[in-house]
Amino acid sequence: MQSRTCVSNGAQCSTSGRQLTSKGAHMRARFLQNSSGSNSWQCNRSATWKPSRRQVAAAAAGATSSSTVPYAEAARQRLALKQQLREAVQGIDRGIFGVQSAKRTEVGEIVEALEGLNPLQQPTQHLDQLAGKWLLLYTTITITGIKKTKLGLREFIRLGEFVQQIDTDNKLALNVVQFSVAGLGMLSGSLTVKASYEVASDDRVSIKFIESTLVPEKLQSLFQANYDLLLSIFNPEGWLDITYVDQDTRIGRDDKGNVFVLARAHDHGSSDSSSS
Repeated sequence: MQSRTCVSNGAQCSTSGRQLTSKGAHMRARFLQNSSGSNSWQCNRSATWKPSRRQVAAAAAGATSSSTVPYAEAARQRLALKQQLREAVQGIDRGIFGVQSAKRTEVGEIVEALEGLNPLQQPTQHLDQLAGKWLLLYTTITITGIKKTKLGLREFIRLGEFVQQIDTDNKLALNVVQFSVAGLGMLSGSLTVKASYEVASDDRVSIKFIESTLVPEKLQSLFQANYDLLLSIFNPEGWLDITYVDQDTRIGRDDKGNVFVLARAHDHGSSDSSSS
């Protein structure tokens, strides 16, 4: 696995080691402040950076905890990056039906920069920070081509919110995908996938599928012939690396190479998930 780093005003920040871009280029990301005082996002693809994950994490800890100035700068950059990320994923329906290569690269680079500024090291030792309800903002899981056709998502079935509820007391996760069907009086329903998890390392959890439920019965009949396909797309079994967590944003990468960006939901409702 390749490693990466984010450079913030000359300070190295930790992130999980992985291959970065589709062409195998390695990115050293940084924020620069232009003459007008606004933040700009730049990528240096000419550098290759290969420290171990622990070396990068140790460098980040030293850089961000040595004084309040680097910490404040990292906090400022996180806020700016999260705003950029929210804007970048608007209008692409969470990426679930595929996105243009340029957009995928744009979002991926912002995600990697945020991972490099992860404020919560060793997240599995602080699972209380993950508890509660989250909404999916973006994923690299895609439903395209024949999959989209078989599932009826080209014409009359629409996807609603993707909700994840994490129960840290019982080590359970509920993933709920909401559907609406225009041809049946706007019938609505949902697929719920229940899974358990166990801590595998400082930033990884292993996930085991328990059961799935599709309601109501009319929705079951629509998906009956392709239920295994539907479940294969949303079954979380495997492992997940928690690469970024703060009070309102979470990023993860699974063993299938998928990226997930989620926003914490609030009781009064949320419009975080973008739709087409």
